[in-house]
Amino acid sequence: MNIAKNMEAIFVAIIAIAAATSLATAAVPKFRAAPAPIAASADHATMHTVYVSARRLSAEEKAALAL
Repeated sequence: MNIAKNMEAIFVAIIAIAAATSLATAAVPKFRAAPAPIAASADHATMHTVYVSARRLSAEEKAALAL
């Protein structure tokens, strides 16, 4: 079976299962997930930076890697 040809049907089936599941659990409030707590505020957020230091490959080195 070629999955690429049937991706639309697979996608629609997944959406239908998700919709049916959400409707089935809508009448039972005790099974709903609790809202996620906020882990950190914007004041304490840190931005991580990655520095990459490497030399560029020459055309010959790129050709050798492409094999």
